[in-house]
Amino acid sequence: MASYNKVLLMGNLTKDPELRYTPQGAAVVNLRLAVNRRYRNKEQELKEEVCFITAVVWNKQAETCNQYLHKGSGVFVEGRLQSRSWEDNSGAKRSVIEVKAERVQFLGAPSGKAPVPIAEPAVEGLHSESSTEATWLGESEDEANES
Repeated sequence: MASYNKVLLMGNLTKDPELRYTPQGAAVVNLRLAVNRRYRNKEQELKEEVCFITAVVWNKQAETCNQYLHKGSGVFVEGRLQSRSWEDNSGAKRSVIEVKAERVQFLGAPSGKAPVPIAEPAVEGLHSESSTEATWLGESEDEANES
């Protein structure tokens, strides 16, 4: 049986990223995203539901996210679903499904600043996760300079 694990999300951060490092020295940051869905119910009333999702970003891309993103920032995340389990301090088994980000794009320029590129890891299996490529969505550099 074939399988495919790919996630595309566009939303806003619900809190500032918090950078931390593993004991091996790898940078990691969790991006808490709010992804909204608007729809009309049977009575044609406009409704909105929000889904909160955590995207885990690694290495240079994590450091760049920590540097330029903040609560409310718009982001586009491409990645895959990953589950993990652990035992908490009370001995209870816990588990979570998260998005392991393979690529993060900032949406719009930081206020008062020209766009700054974000590191983008290459597709898994083709290059190492630490390779980078600059990507930005939103205002062009000319638009940002006019502000």
